[in-house]
Amino acid sequence: MRAITNPSSLIHHHPPSVACAVLRSLRHRLPLFAPSFVKVKAQSTSTSYAELDDTRAGRSGSLASPPSQLDVTQKIDVNPPKGTRDFPPEEMRLRNWLFQNFREVSQLYGFEEVDFPVLESEALFIRKAGEEIRDQLYCFEDRGNRRVALRPELTPSLARLVIQKGKSVALPLKWFAIGQCWRYERMTRGRRREHYQWNMDIIGVPNVTAEAELISSIVTFFKRIGITASDVGFKVSSRKVLQEVLRRYSIPENLFGRVCVIIDKLEKIPIEDIKKELRNAELSEEAVEELLQILSVKSLTKLEEKLGASVEALADLKQLFLLAEKYGYSEWIQFDASIVRGLAYYTGIVFEGFDREGKLRAICGGGRYDRLLSTFGGDDIPACGFGFGDAVIIELLKERGLLPEVSPQVENIVCSLDQDLQGAASLVAARLRDKGQSVDLVLESKPLKWVFKRAAKINAQRLILVGMSEWQKGMVGVKILSSGEQYEIKVDDLE
Repeated sequence: MRAITNPSSLIHHHPPSVACAVLRSLRHRLPLFAPSFVKVKAQSTSTSYAELDDTRAGRSGSLASPPSQLDVTQKIDVNPPKGTRDFPPEEMRLRNWLFQNFREVSQLYGFEEVDFPVLESEALFIRKAGEEIRDQLYCFEDRGNRRVALRPELTPSLARLVIQKGKSVALPLKWFAIGQCWRYERMTRGRRREHYQWNMDIIGVPNVTAEAELISSIVTFFKRIGITASDVGFKVSSRKVLQEVLRRYSIPENLFGRVCVIIDKLEKIPIEDIKKELRNAELSEEAVEELLQILSVKSLTKLEEKLGASVEALADLKQLFLLAEKYGYSEWIQFDASIVRGLAYYTGIVFEGFDREGKLRAICGGGRYDRLLSTFGGDDIPACGFGFGDAVIIELLKERGLLPEVSPQVENIVCSLDQDLQGAASLVAARLRDKGQSVDLVLESKPLKWVFKRAAKINAQRLILVGMSEWQKGMVGVKILSSGEQYEIKVDDLE
C-alpha cells in the first residue's frame, strides 16, 4: 500500500467521514508526541517564566506560533505569570475601594473619565534613545505584521486621542483614566510587571496653575485615605533648571533627553557611575561637576544664587510654591533639583510623591509635557499630568496600618425552609431586586445553622425565611440580623 505523505489531501478528495477515520488512524500510528500522557510538575513562577523568557524569542517580543492541540492531560502552574496578580473577591474589594477613591477625587476636581486600548502601536512608546521604558515593553508582531505593544503607561495614548479628536473638543481638557499597564522590569517591593495606574491630565493650560491643581488633587486623595504630610511629601523641580545648566556649557539640545534619563538614576546607582554616563554623553568634566552641584540644591534661594533671578525655571517654581500656600498644602512640598523624571517628554515642572521614611519607591509622579503631541505628528498643546500606581500606595497603607478591611455587603439573604418553596424564595428575591435591593438567594436546601453562618460572612442586614405556613398566608418571616428583631410581613409589603 502506498504511504500517505500528505494526509490533509484526504480532506479535499474524500468524504469527511473517510478523511476523519484516516487521520484518527494516523494519530495513533505516528509517534508525534511521546508519551501519550504528559504530567508536568508545577513549578514556581520565578523558575518557569524565567525559563520561558530565555528560551522563546528573548525580549524581542516576536509572536510565537500557537501550540498544537495536544491529546494530553497536563498539570499547569496555577500561579499567575511572574509579576502579575489574581484578584480574588477580598483583593477585588480592596481594588474597587482604591479605584473608587481615585474616581471620586477626579470628579471632585471636575475631570471626566477616559480609557484607551491596552494594546497600542509600538511606535507610540518608542521615543528618544536611552529611555528605560524602551527596554521594558511587552511588544510583538501581530498576525497582520503590525508591531504592537501592551501599554507601559497612559500618557502617549492620551496624546494620541487628543490628536485624533482635534478641534472637535474644546480646551482645556480635564481627563482622568484608571488603566492597566505592563512593563517587563526587575520587580521590587511595590513594583510589578503589571499594575493599574491613575492618571489625571490637563490639556490646554500653559500656566503653573495646572500643576498646582494636580498636586492638590493628589493631596486630597491622600487625606481621604488617612495619609498625612508626615507620611508623604512631594519633591518638586523643573526640567528648565537642567536645560539652563546645559545651555551654559553649550551642550546640544538633542542630548537633553539622554541626560535626563541619566540624572533620574541618582540614588539608584553609585555617583561614580552617574559621572561616567554623563561623560559618555559628551559632557565635559567641568559641566558634569557643575551639573551635580546644581542637582544637590534643595532650596529656591540657593538655586537663585547659582543660576540668577532671571531664569525662567525659577519664576515657575516660585509661582507654584505661592499657589501651594493658597491651596494649603505647603507642608507637603519641597524643592529638590535632582528630580527630573525618567521620561523624555517632560519639558517644565516635574514632581514626585515620596515616602518620608524612605522604605518605598516613588508613590506617584508627573509634570509638564508641552511638546509631546508634535512627536506624534500633531500640533503642540500645553499639557501636564501625573501617574499614580496602585501597588506602592497599598504597600504604604500596609506600612502605616491604614489598609481598610473591605467586607462584602449584601442587604438581604433569602432562604426557603422547604425544598418545594424554592420557587417562592426566587419570587421574593426577584421582587426585592426589582426594588434595587441586593439579595443573596440560597440556592440549595441548607440547614438554618449554615444560613446564619452565610449571612454573617456576607454581612447581610436581614434574613428572609420562606416557610410553608407563612407562605400560605402570603407572608414571609424576617429577622434583622443586627438587633435580632423578628416579625412576619406580607410579601407585597417587603421593602
